Amino acid sequence: MQLTGCQIIMEILIEQGVTTVFGYPGGQVLSIYDELYNYRHRINHVLTAHEQGASHAADGYSRASGEVGVCIATSGPGATNIITGLATANADSIPMVAITGNVPMELIGTDSFQEVATICLTIPVTKHNFLVKSVDALADTLREAFRIAKSGRPGPVLVDIPKNVQLSSTEYTPKPKAEKTPDEKPDTALLEEALQLIKQSQRPLIYCGGGVISANCHTQLQALAEKCDAYVSFSMMGLTAMDGDHPKYLGMNGMHGRFAATRAFGEADLIIAAGVRFTERATGNKSRFAENSKIIHLDIDPAEHGKNIDATLKIKGCLADALKYLTDNTEQKDNQQWRDIMEGYKSQTKPQEPQAGCMLPWEIINAVNKKSTPETNIATDVGQHQMWVAQYYNFKKPRTHLTSGGLGTMGYGMGAAIGAAMATGNRTVLFTGDGSFGMNLNELATAVSQNIPLIVIIFNNGVLGMIRQWQGLFFNNHYMSTVLNRRTDFVKLAEAFGASGYRATNVDELNSALDSALALNSPTVIDCYIPSEENVFPMIPPNGSLDDMILK
Repeated sequence: MQLTGCQIIMEILIEQGVTTVFGYPGGQVLSIYDELYNYRHRINHVLTAHEQGASHAADGYSRASGEVGVCIATSGPGATNIITGLATANADSIPMVAITGNVPMELIGTDSFQEVATICLTIPVTKHNFLVKSVDALADTLREAFRIAKSGRPGPVLVDIPKNVQLSSTEYTPKPKAEKTPDEKPDTALLEEALQLIKQSQRPLIYCGGGVISANCHTQLQALAEKCDAYVSFSMMGLTAMDGDHPKYLGMNGMHGRFAATRAFGEADLIIAAGVRFTERATGNKSRFAENSKIIHLDIDPAEHGKNIDATLKIKGCLADALKYLTDNTEQKDNQQWRDIMEGYKSQTKPQEPQAGCMLPWEIINAVNKKSTPETNIATDVGQHQMWVAQYYNFKKPRTHLTSGGLGTMGYGMGAAIGAAMATGNRTVLFTGDGSFGMNLNELATAVSQNIPLIVIIFNNGVLGMIRQWQGLFFNNHYMSTVLNRRTDFVKLAEAFGASGYRATNVDELNSALDSALALNSPTVIDCYIPSEENVFPMIPPNGSLDDMILK
Protein backbone atom coordinates (compact mmCIF):
# COMPACT_ATOMS: atom_id res chain seq x y z
CA MET A 1 0.00 0.00 0.00
CA GLN A 2 1.12 3.56 -0.73
CA LEU A 3 1.84 5.66 2.37
CA THR A 4 3.48 9.01 3.00
CA GLY A 5 6.63 9.21 5.08
CA CYS A 6 4.63 10.54 8.04
CA GLN A 7 2.19 7.62 7.83
CA ILE A 8 5.12 5.22 7.67
CA ILE A 9 6.54 6.73 10.87
CA MET A 10 3.23 6.03 12.64
CA GLU A 11 2.96 2.50 11.30
CA ILE A 12 6.53 1.68 12.34
CA LEU A 13 5.96 3.02 15.85
CA ILE A 14 2.91 0.80 16.20
CA GLU A 15 4.76 -2.14 14.63
CA GLN A 16 7.53 -1.73 17.23
CA GLY A 17 5.05 -1.78 20.11
CA VAL A 18 5.28 1.94 20.90
CA THR A 19 2.20 3.31 22.64
CA THR A 20 3.56 6.56 24.13
CA VAL A 21 5.86 9.20 22.66
CA PHE A 22 7.10 12.45 24.16
CA GLY A 23 7.73 15.57 22.15
CA TYR A 24 7.16 19.15 21.14
CA PRO A 25 5.84 20.31 17.75
CA GLY A 26 7.65 22.68 15.40
CA GLY A 27 7.82 23.74 11.78
CA GLN A 28 9.71 20.75 10.37
CA VAL A 29 7.61 18.13 12.20
CA LEU A 30 4.15 19.64 11.67
CA SER A 31 3.36 16.98 9.09
CA ILE A 32 4.35 14.29 11.59
CA TYR A 33 2.12 15.91 14.21
CA ASP A 34 -0.76 16.07 11.75
CA GLU A 35 -0.40 12.32 11.35
CA LEU A 36 -0.16 11.90 15.14
CA TYR A 37 -3.60 13.54 15.22
CA ASN A 38 -4.93 10.85 12.89
CA TYR A 39 -3.28 8.11 14.98
CA ARG A 40 -4.18 9.66 18.36
CA HIS A 41 -6.30 6.67 19.38
CA ARG A 42 -3.35 4.32 18.92
CA ILE A 43 -0.36 6.44 19.95
CA ASN A 44 -0.43 8.65 23.03
CA HIS A 45 1.62 11.79 22.50
CA VAL A 46 2.74 13.62 25.64
CA LEU A 47 3.44 17.30 25.12
CA THR A 48 6.29 18.37 27.39
CA ALA A 49 7.27 21.91 28.31
CA HIS A 50 10.65 21.68 26.57
CA GLU A 51 12.35 19.25 24.21
CA GLN A 52 14.95 18.40 26.84
CA GLY A 53 12.10 17.30 29.10
CA ALA A 54 10.81 15.08 26.29
CA SER A 55 14.17 13.37 25.87
CA HIS A 56 14.49 12.80 29.64
CA ALA A 57 10.93 11.48 29.75
CA ALA A 58 11.69 8.98 26.98
CA ASP A 59 14.79 7.98 28.95
CA GLY A 60 12.80 7.52 32.17
CA TYR A 61 10.13 5.57 30.30
CA SER A 62 12.81 3.22 29.01
CA ARG A 63 14.56 2.75 32.36
CA ALA A 64 11.35 1.96 34.19
CA SER A 65 9.82 -0.31 31.55
CA GLY A 66 12.80 -1.89 29.83
CA GLU A 67 11.30 -0.86 26.47
CA VAL A 68 12.65 1.61 23.92
CA GLY A 69 11.60 5.17 24.78
CA VAL A 70 10.69 7.55 21.95
CA CYS A 71 10.83 11.34 21.64
CA ILE A 72 10.14 13.74 18.77
CA ALA A 73 11.60 17.20 18.13
CA THR A 74 11.72 19.66 15.29
CA SER A 75 14.83 20.86 13.49
CA GLY A 76 17.28 23.50 14.71
CA PRO A 77 16.63 24.44 18.35
CA GLY A 78 14.34 21.45 18.80
CA ALA A 79 17.15 19.10 17.83
CA THR A 80 19.76 20.93 19.89
CA ASN A 81 17.47 20.92 22.92
CA ILE A 82 17.39 17.11 23.02
CA ILE A 83 21.17 16.72 22.88
CA THR A 84 21.55 16.78 26.68
CA GLY A 85 18.92 14.04 26.96
CA LEU A 86 20.65 11.95 24.31
CA ALA A 87 24.01 12.38 26.04
CA THR A 88 22.45 11.38 29.37
CA ALA A 89 20.96 8.21 27.89
CA ASN A 90 24.15 7.41 26.00
CA ALA A 91 26.31 7.67 29.13
CA ASP A 92 24.00 5.24 30.96
CA SER A 93 23.35 2.88 28.02
CA ILE A 94 19.59 3.55 27.81
CA PRO A 95 17.71 2.41 24.66
CA MET A 96 15.90 5.32 23.01
CA VAL A 97 14.86 6.40 19.54
CA ALA A 98 14.76 10.14 18.88
CA ILE A 99 12.99 11.34 15.73
CA THR A 100 13.84 14.81 14.48
CA GLY A 101 12.53 16.72 11.52
CA ASN A 102 14.80 18.68 9.25
CA VAL A 103 14.53 21.08 6.35
CA PRO A 104 13.99 19.53 2.89
CA MET A 105 17.02 17.80 1.40
CA GLU A 106 17.49 20.54 -1.21
CA LEU A 107 17.86 23.14 1.57
CA ILE A 108 20.32 21.24 3.76
CA GLY A 109 23.58 23.17 3.87
CA THR A 110 22.02 26.49 2.88
CA ASP A 111 21.61 27.89 6.40
CA SER A 112 17.87 27.61 6.01
CA PHE A 113 15.57 28.73 8.82
CA GLN A 114 15.96 26.43 11.85
CA GLU A 115 18.58 24.30 10.13
CA VAL A 116 21.46 22.74 12.05
CA ALA A 117 23.70 19.79 11.21
CA THR A 118 21.78 17.45 13.50
CA ILE A 119 23.71 14.36 12.42
CA CYS A 120 27.08 16.01 13.07
CA LEU A 121 26.00 17.36 16.44
CA THR A 122 24.61 14.04 17.70
CA ILE A 123 27.36 11.64 16.61
CA PRO A 124 29.21 11.93 19.96
CA VAL A 125 26.08 11.50 22.10
CA THR A 126 24.28 8.62 20.40
CA LYS A 127 24.97 4.96 19.81
CA HIS A 128 24.12 5.55 16.15
CA ASN A 129 22.29 8.09 14.02
CA PHE A 130 20.69 8.24 10.58
CA LEU A 131 19.84 10.92 8.03
CA VAL A 132 17.01 9.51 5.91
CA LYS A 133 17.52 10.82 2.37
CA SER A 134 14.74 8.87 0.65
CA VAL A 135 11.26 7.82 1.68
CA ASP A 136 12.02 4.37 0.23
CA ALA A 137 14.59 3.87 3.03
CA LEU A 138 12.47 5.28 5.86
CA ALA A 139 10.67 2.19 7.15
CA ASP A 140 13.71 -0.07 7.30
CA THR A 141 15.85 2.74 8.77
CA LEU A 142 13.39 3.19 11.63
CA ARG A 143 13.28 -0.56 12.20
CA GLU A 144 17.07 -0.65 12.27
CA ALA A 145 17.08 2.21 14.78
CA PHE A 146 14.96 0.20 17.20
CA ARG A 147 17.09 -2.91 16.69
CA ILE A 148 20.34 -1.02 17.33
CA ALA A 149 18.94 0.80 20.36
CA LYS A 150 18.18 -2.42 22.24
CA SER A 151 20.88 -4.78 20.94
CA GLY A 152 24.19 -5.50 22.64
CA ARG A 153 25.05 -2.58 24.87
CA PRO A 154 21.88 -0.46 24.57
CA GLY A 155 21.86 3.21 23.71
CA PRO A 156 20.02 6.07 22.04
CA VAL A 157 19.62 6.25 18.26
CA LEU A 158 18.58 9.38 16.37
CA VAL A 159 16.72 9.38 13.06
CA ASP A 160 16.73 12.73 11.24
CA ILE A 161 13.96 12.97 8.63
CA PRO A 162 13.92 15.90 6.16
CA LYS A 163 10.56 17.48 5.35
CA ASN A 164 10.46 16.22 1.76
CA VAL A 165 10.94 12.63 2.97
CA GLN A 166 8.03 13.06 5.38
CA LEU A 167 5.73 14.19 2.56
CA SER A 168 6.82 11.78 -0.19
CA SER A 169 4.97 8.50 -0.75
CA THR A 170 6.17 4.96 -1.34
CA GLU A 171 4.99 1.37 -1.09
CA TYR A 172 4.86 0.23 2.53
CA THR A 173 5.05 -3.42 3.57
CA PRO A 174 4.37 -4.35 7.22
CA LYS A 175 6.95 -6.52 8.97
CA PRO A 176 7.27 -8.15 12.40
CA LYS A 177 8.65 -6.18 15.32
CA ALA A 178 12.41 -5.73 15.10
CA GLU A 179 14.07 -8.07 17.57
CA LYS A 180 17.34 -7.34 19.30
CA THR A 181 20.37 -9.09 17.89
CA PRO A 182 21.10 -12.16 20.06
CA ASP A 183 23.90 -11.54 22.51
CA GLU A 184 27.19 -13.27 21.90
CA LYS A 185 27.76 -16.36 24.02
CA PRO A 186 30.60 -16.01 26.53
CA ASP A 187 33.71 -18.12 25.98
CA THR A 188 33.32 -21.37 27.96
CA ALA A 189 37.07 -21.79 28.36
CA LEU A 190 37.32 -18.38 30.01
CA LEU A 191 34.35 -19.17 32.23
CA GLU A 192 36.13 -22.34 33.35
CA GLU A 193 39.15 -20.22 34.30
CA ALA A 194 36.81 -17.96 36.24
CA LEU A 195 35.46 -20.97 38.11
CA GLN A 196 38.98 -21.82 39.26
CA LEU A 197 39.48 -18.29 40.57
CA ILE A 198 36.16 -18.51 42.44
CA LYS A 199 37.16 -21.88 43.89
CA GLN A 200 40.44 -20.47 45.19
CA SER A 201 38.86 -17.32 46.59
CA GLN A 202 38.10 -16.87 50.28
CA ARG A 203 36.95 -13.25 50.14
CA PRO A 204 34.89 -12.89 46.93
CA LEU A 205 33.11 -9.65 46.06
CA ILE A 206 30.64 -9.10 43.23
CA TYR A 207 30.66 -5.63 41.74
CA CYS A 208 27.27 -5.03 40.09
CA GLY A 209 26.67 -2.34 37.48
CA GLY A 210 23.88 -1.04 35.30
CA GLY A 211 24.55 -3.78 32.76
CA VAL A 212 22.84 -6.22 35.12
CA ILE A 213 19.68 -4.10 35.03
CA SER A 214 19.85 -3.73 31.23
CA ALA A 215 20.26 -7.48 30.79
CA ASN A 216 17.46 -8.30 33.24
CA CYS A 217 19.70 -10.78 35.03
CA HIS A 218 19.37 -9.67 38.65
CA THR A 219 18.12 -13.10 39.72
CA GLN A 220 21.24 -14.74 38.26
CA LEU A 221 23.44 -12.23 40.06
CA GLN A 222 21.80 -12.91 43.42
CA ALA A 223 22.06 -16.66 42.87
CA LEU A 224 25.80 -16.36 42.20
CA ALA A 225 26.32 -14.26 45.32
CA GLU A 226 24.57 -16.86 47.46
CA LYS A 227 26.42 -19.77 45.84
CA CYS A 228 29.85 -18.12 46.20
CA ASP A 229 29.07 -16.68 49.64
CA ALA A 230 30.07 -13.34 48.14
CA TYR A 231 29.02 -9.85 49.15
CA VAL A 232 27.72 -7.48 46.50
CA SER A 233 28.79 -3.88 46.00
CA PHE A 234 27.05 -1.67 43.44
CA SER A 235 27.70 1.15 41.08
CA MET A 236 24.96 3.76 41.31
CA MET A 237 23.43 2.38 38.11
CA GLY A 238 23.27 -1.16 39.48
CA LEU A 239 21.65 -0.43 42.85
CA THR A 240 18.25 -2.03 42.28
CA ALA A 241 19.63 -5.38 41.12
CA MET A 242 19.25 -6.77 44.66
CA ASP A 243 16.79 -6.23 47.49
CA GLY A 244 18.36 -3.77 49.92
CA ASP A 245 17.48 -6.10 52.80
CA HIS A 246 19.38 -9.05 51.35
CA PRO A 247 22.19 -10.06 53.75
CA LYS A 248 24.78 -9.88 50.95
CA TYR A 249 23.79 -6.34 49.94
CA LEU A 250 26.44 -3.71 50.69
CA GLY A 251 25.08 -0.74 48.74
CA MET A 252 26.87 1.71 46.50
CA ASN A 253 30.65 1.95 46.48
CA GLY A 254 32.98 4.70 45.37
CA MET A 255 33.50 8.39 46.06
CA HIS A 256 30.27 8.73 48.09
CA GLY A 257 29.54 5.04 48.60
CA ARG A 258 28.67 3.32 51.82
CA PHE A 259 31.61 2.59 54.07
CA ALA A 260 31.32 -1.22 53.89
CA ALA A 261 30.65 -1.26 50.12
CA THR A 262 33.79 0.74 49.41
CA ARG A 263 35.95 -0.85 52.10
CA ALA A 264 35.24 -4.30 50.64
CA PHE A 265 37.40 -3.53 47.59
CA GLY A 266 40.43 -3.22 49.82
CA GLU A 267 39.75 -6.56 51.53
CA ALA A 268 38.51 -8.83 48.73
CA ASP A 269 40.81 -11.34 47.06
CA LEU A 270 38.50 -11.71 44.03
CA ILE A 271 36.20 -9.20 42.34
CA ILE A 272 33.57 -10.45 39.89
CA ALA A 273 32.63 -7.28 38.00
CA ALA A 274 29.34 -7.59 36.11
CA GLY A 275 28.26 -4.89 33.68
CA VAL A 276 30.37 -2.07 35.13
CA ARG A 277 32.67 0.55 33.58
CA PHE A 278 35.10 1.11 36.49
CA THR A 279 34.69 4.89 36.27
CA GLU A 280 36.99 7.11 38.32
CA ARG A 281 34.13 7.99 40.68
CA ALA A 282 33.97 4.30 41.60
CA THR A 283 37.66 3.46 41.63
CA GLY A 284 39.40 6.61 42.84
CA ASN A 285 43.15 6.30 42.25
CA LYS A 286 43.24 3.49 39.70
CA SER A 287 46.77 2.43 40.61
CA ARG A 288 45.56 1.77 44.17
CA PHE A 289 42.19 0.23 43.29
CA ALA A 290 41.63 -3.35 44.49
CA GLU A 291 45.37 -3.87 44.94
CA ASN A 292 44.94 -7.26 46.61
CA SER A 293 42.33 -8.66 44.23
CA LYS A 294 42.12 -10.62 41.06
CA ILE A 295 39.37 -9.30 38.80
CA ILE A 296 36.95 -11.11 36.50
CA HIS A 297 35.28 -8.55 34.22
CA LEU A 298 32.02 -9.69 32.58
CA ASP A 299 30.62 -7.26 30.01
CA ILE A 300 28.64 -7.26 26.78
CA ASP A 301 30.86 -4.47 25.41
CA PRO A 302 34.49 -5.52 24.84
CA ALA A 303 35.44 -1.82 24.58
CA GLU A 304 35.10 -1.64 28.37
CA HIS A 305 37.64 -4.42 28.94
CA GLY A 306 40.88 -2.83 30.04
CA LYS A 307 39.68 0.71 29.30
CA ASN A 308 39.87 1.87 32.92
CA ILE A 309 40.97 -1.16 34.97
CA ASP A 310 42.87 -4.16 33.66
CA ALA A 311 41.26 -7.42 34.70
CA THR A 312 42.74 -10.87 35.27
CA LEU A 313 40.01 -12.33 33.06
CA LYS A 314 38.05 -10.36 30.47
CA ILE A 315 34.91 -12.21 29.40
CA LYS A 316 32.64 -10.63 26.80
CA GLY A 317 29.17 -11.77 25.88
CA CYS A 318 25.74 -12.32 27.38
CA LEU A 319 25.82 -11.39 31.05
CA ALA A 320 22.89 -13.60 32.01
CA ASP A 321 24.55 -16.63 30.40
CA ALA A 322 27.87 -15.93 32.10
CA LEU A 323 26.33 -15.50 35.56
CA LYS A 324 24.21 -18.62 35.17
CA TYR A 325 27.17 -20.73 34.03
CA LEU A 326 29.26 -19.62 36.98
CA THR A 327 26.41 -20.29 39.42
CA ASP A 328 25.54 -23.70 38.01
CA ASN A 329 29.15 -24.88 38.03
CA THR A 330 30.33 -23.47 41.36
CA GLU A 331 30.23 -25.54 44.51
CA GLN A 332 28.47 -23.98 47.47
CA LYS A 333 31.02 -21.97 49.43
CA ASP A 334 31.16 -21.02 53.11
CA ASN A 335 33.43 -18.05 53.78
CA GLN A 336 32.87 -17.52 57.50
CA GLN A 337 35.95 -15.33 58.02
CA TRP A 338 34.86 -13.08 55.14
CA ARG A 339 31.40 -12.75 56.64
CA ASP A 340 32.88 -11.75 60.00
CA ILE A 341 34.97 -9.02 58.35
CA MET A 342 32.16 -7.60 56.26
CA GLU A 343 29.50 -7.73 58.94
CA GLY A 344 31.88 -5.73 61.10
CA TYR A 345 32.16 -3.08 58.40
CA LYS A 346 28.41 -3.06 57.83
CA SER A 347 27.80 -2.37 61.51
CA GLN A 348 29.81 0.86 61.15
CA THR A 349 27.37 2.27 58.57
CA LYS A 350 25.03 4.33 60.69
CA PRO A 351 23.38 7.70 60.00
CA GLN A 352 24.11 10.50 62.41
CA GLU A 353 21.71 11.20 65.23
CA PRO A 354 18.71 13.48 64.54
CA GLN A 355 19.25 17.09 65.51
CA ALA A 356 16.76 19.28 67.30
CA GLY A 357 15.33 22.07 65.17
CA CYS A 358 16.15 20.67 61.73
CA MET A 359 15.68 17.71 59.43
CA LEU A 360 18.60 15.68 58.17
CA PRO A 361 18.56 14.18 54.65
CA TRP A 362 18.40 10.56 55.82
CA GLU A 363 15.32 11.37 57.92
CA ILE A 364 13.51 12.69 54.83
CA ILE A 365 14.50 9.65 52.78
CA ASN A 366 13.50 7.29 55.58
CA ALA A 367 10.09 8.94 55.92
CA VAL A 368 9.43 8.53 52.18
CA ASN A 369 10.75 4.97 52.24
CA LYS A 370 8.31 3.97 54.99
CA LYS A 371 5.32 5.24 53.02
CA SER A 372 6.39 3.89 49.62
CA THR A 373 5.72 0.49 48.09
CA PRO A 374 8.37 -1.72 46.46
CA GLU A 375 6.97 -0.65 43.07
CA THR A 376 7.36 3.08 43.70
CA ASN A 377 9.63 4.69 41.11
CA ILE A 378 12.39 6.78 42.72
CA ALA A 379 13.90 9.45 40.49
CA THR A 380 16.63 11.89 41.42
CA ASP A 381 18.32 14.90 39.99
CA VAL A 382 22.08 15.32 40.49
CA GLY A 383 23.98 16.50 43.54
CA GLN A 384 24.06 15.80 47.25
CA HIS A 385 20.48 14.56 47.36
CA GLN A 386 21.35 12.01 44.64
CA MET A 387 24.13 10.55 46.80
CA TRP A 388 21.96 10.52 49.94
CA VAL A 389 19.25 8.61 48.09
CA ALA A 390 21.84 6.10 46.83
CA GLN A 391 23.14 5.68 50.38
CA TYR A 392 19.90 5.51 52.34
CA TYR A 393 16.92 4.53 50.19
CA ASN A 394 16.02 0.84 50.53
CA PHE A 395 15.31 -0.27 46.97
CA LYS A 396 13.40 -3.53 46.61
CA LYS A 397 12.87 -4.11 42.89
CA PRO A 398 14.85 -3.59 39.65
CA ARG A 399 14.17 -0.55 37.46
CA THR A 400 12.79 1.56 40.31
CA HIS A 401 15.81 3.90 40.50
CA LEU A 402 16.13 6.56 37.82
CA THR A 403 19.19 8.78 37.98
CA SER A 404 21.78 10.30 35.68
CA GLY A 405 24.86 8.30 36.61
CA GLY A 406 27.36 8.84 33.81
CA LEU A 407 26.67 12.39 32.63
CA GLY A 408 25.43 13.80 35.94
CA THR A 409 22.64 15.89 34.42
CA MET A 410 21.05 18.42 36.75
CA GLY A 411 17.42 18.79 35.67
CA TYR A 412 17.15 15.15 34.56
CA GLY A 413 14.72 14.14 37.28
CA MET A 414 11.45 15.84 36.35
CA GLY A 415 11.33 14.45 32.83
CA ALA A 416 12.50 11.01 33.95
CA ALA A 417 9.91 10.90 36.73
CA ILE A 418 7.14 11.71 34.25
CA GLY A 419 8.35 9.03 31.84
CA ALA A 420 8.60 6.40 34.58
CA ALA A 421 5.13 7.14 35.90
CA MET A 422 3.62 6.90 32.42
CA ALA A 423 5.50 3.69 31.64
CA THR A 424 4.43 1.84 34.78
CA GLY A 425 1.32 3.57 36.09
CA ASN A 426 3.02 3.53 39.49
CA ARG A 427 3.57 6.42 41.83
CA THR A 428 6.86 8.20 41.34
CA VAL A 429 8.87 10.18 43.87
CA LEU A 430 11.41 12.72 42.66
CA PHE A 431 14.13 13.66 45.11
CA THR A 432 15.72 16.90 43.99
CA GLY A 433 17.64 19.89 45.29
CA ASP A 434 16.59 23.51 45.04
CA GLY A 435 19.40 23.97 42.52
CA SER A 436 18.56 20.97 40.33
CA PHE A 437 14.81 21.63 40.48
CA GLY A 438 15.42 25.09 39.04
CA MET A 439 16.88 23.54 35.91
CA ASN A 440 13.66 21.96 34.57
CA LEU A 441 10.86 22.85 36.97
CA ASN A 442 8.83 23.86 33.89
CA GLU A 443 8.04 20.15 33.42
CA LEU A 444 5.80 20.40 36.49
CA ALA A 445 3.30 21.76 33.94
CA THR A 446 3.55 18.43 32.08
CA ALA A 447 3.02 16.40 35.25
CA VAL A 448 -0.09 18.45 36.03
CA SER A 449 -1.49 18.21 32.49
CA GLN A 450 -1.06 14.42 32.60
CA ASN A 451 -2.28 14.21 36.24
CA ILE A 452 0.66 12.02 37.16
CA PRO A 453 0.92 10.54 40.68
CA LEU A 454 4.17 12.37 41.35
CA ILE A 455 5.61 13.59 44.65
CA VAL A 456 8.51 16.03 44.36
CA ILE A 457 10.70 16.18 47.47
CA ILE A 458 12.92 19.28 47.42
CA PHE A 459 16.03 19.22 49.62
CA ASN A 460 16.08 22.97 50.15
CA ASN A 461 19.37 24.15 51.61
CA GLY A 462 19.69 27.41 49.72
CA VAL A 463 22.95 26.38 48.05
CA LEU A 464 24.37 24.28 45.25
CA GLY A 465 25.22 21.67 47.84
CA MET A 466 27.69 19.37 46.13
CA ILE A 467 29.66 22.20 44.54
CA ARG A 468 29.67 24.04 47.86
CA GLN A 469 30.93 20.88 49.59
CA TRP A 470 33.88 20.69 47.19
CA GLN A 471 34.58 24.38 47.63
CA GLY A 472 34.64 23.90 51.38
CA LEU A 473 36.86 20.81 51.34
CA PHE A 474 39.23 21.58 48.47
CA PHE A 475 39.00 25.31 47.66
CA ASN A 476 39.57 26.97 51.05
CA ASN A 477 35.89 27.78 51.61
CA HIS A 478 35.75 30.03 48.56
CA TYR A 479 31.97 29.82 48.11
CA MET A 480 31.78 31.40 44.69
CA SER A 481 28.30 31.33 43.06
CA THR A 482 27.06 28.42 45.15
CA VAL A 483 24.89 30.33 47.63
CA LEU A 484 21.67 30.76 45.66
CA ASN A 485 20.18 33.85 47.36
CA ARG A 486 16.85 33.06 45.73
CA ARG A 487 13.46 33.97 47.13
CA THR A 488 11.48 31.30 45.31
CA ASP A 489 8.45 30.09 47.25
CA PHE A 490 8.15 26.49 46.06
CA VAL A 491 4.71 26.05 47.65
CA LYS A 492 3.27 29.00 45.74
CA LEU A 493 5.15 27.87 42.63
CA ALA A 494 3.54 24.43 42.81
CA GLU A 495 0.10 25.97 43.22
CA ALA A 496 0.73 28.30 40.27
CA PHE A 497 1.40 25.25 38.09
CA GLY A 498 -1.79 23.60 39.34
CA ALA A 499 -0.07 21.15 41.69
CA SER A 500 -0.37 20.92 45.47
CA GLY A 501 2.37 22.41 47.61
CA TYR A 502 3.50 21.79 51.19
CA ARG A 503 6.36 22.98 53.35
CA ALA A 504 8.11 20.77 55.92
CA THR A 505 10.56 21.96 58.55
CA ASN A 506 10.44 18.81 60.69
CA VAL A 507 9.63 15.12 60.34
CA ASP A 508 6.09 15.48 61.70
CA GLU A 509 5.27 18.11 59.09
CA LEU A 510 6.85 15.93 56.41
CA ASN A 511 4.80 12.89 57.39
CA SER A 512 1.63 14.96 57.34
CA ALA A 513 2.50 16.34 53.89
CA LEU A 514 3.26 12.85 52.59
CA ASP A 515 -0.09 11.56 53.84
CA SER A 516 -1.86 14.41 52.04
CA ALA A 517 0.12 13.79 48.87
CA LEU A 518 -0.67 10.08 48.90
CA ALA A 519 -4.36 10.81 49.36
CA LEU A 520 -4.41 13.28 46.45
CA ASN A 521 -2.77 10.91 43.92
CA SER A 522 -1.79 13.90 41.75
CA PRO A 523 1.35 16.08 41.41
CA THR A 524 2.56 17.39 44.76
CA VAL A 525 5.63 19.39 45.77
CA ILE A 526 6.99 19.16 49.32
CA ASP A 527 9.60 21.79 50.18
CA CYS A 528 11.90 20.32 52.86
CA TYR A 529 14.37 22.53 54.67
CA ILE A 530 17.77 21.04 55.50
CA PRO A 531 20.95 22.70 56.85
CA SER A 532 23.14 24.29 54.17
CA GLU A 533 26.28 22.97 55.87
CA GLU A 534 25.16 19.32 55.69
CA ASN A 535 27.65 17.35 53.56
CA VAL A 536 27.73 13.89 52.00
CA PHE A 537 30.01 11.43 53.77
CA PRO A 538 31.84 9.10 53.42
CA MET A 539 33.85 10.75 50.68
CA ILE A 540 37.00 9.72 48.87
CA PRO A 541 38.71 12.81 47.42
CA PRO A 542 39.34 12.93 43.64
CA ASN A 543 42.07 10.45 42.69
CA GLY A 544 42.20 9.32 46.31
CA SER A 545 42.22 5.80 47.72
CA LEU A 546 40.64 4.00 50.65
CA ASP A 547 43.33 5.44 52.88
CA ASP A 548 42.08 8.95 52.07
CA MET A 549 38.41 8.30 52.91
CA ILE A 550 36.76 11.18 54.80
CA LEU A 551 34.16 9.81 57.18
CA LYS A 552 32.72 13.01 58.64
